[in-house]
Amino acid sequence: MRIMGLDFGSKTVGVAISDPLLLTAQGIEIIRRKSPGKLRQTLARIEQLAVEYEAGKIVLGFPKNMNNTQGERCEKTQEFREMLERRTGLEVILWDERLTTVAAQQIMKESGIRPAEQKEYVDSIAAGLILQGYLDLMNSKQDKDTD
Repeated sequence: MRIMGLDFGSKTVGVAISDPLLLTAQGIEIIRRKSPGKLRQTLARIEQLAVEYEAGKIVLGFPKNMNNTQGERCEKTQEFREMLERRTGLEVILWDERLTTVAAQQIMKESGIRPAEQKEYVDSIAAGLILQGYLDLMNSKQDKDTD
């Protein structure tokens, strides 16, 4: 079993997948749509990727405000979560994604990706960071349980 990570935006969804040992996350795709409300094809593609990669769970970035409040994006993300659960039958875990886009941009800058090209990668890298944060927490809990 693998775990899928998603960075849900108004026009894109960054997708990442874990390795089979649940240690690392890799960005695999950015799903683009023409308007924010057009989610049917997005959901179908996520379902297809979940089957292809044998995902047993989804971690969905939850865009809280910096002061820990929830705004309109959080509401839309919760609605998307419900749609994902219905469509895939998988558990969808909300994961605090504050600063993941900033971290993704820093990674790209350090990697030498030109600012003009960063839009092509940011969502996929952010999805990887969301998923990696979840995997790291799960692995640290496992380590504590075995001590």
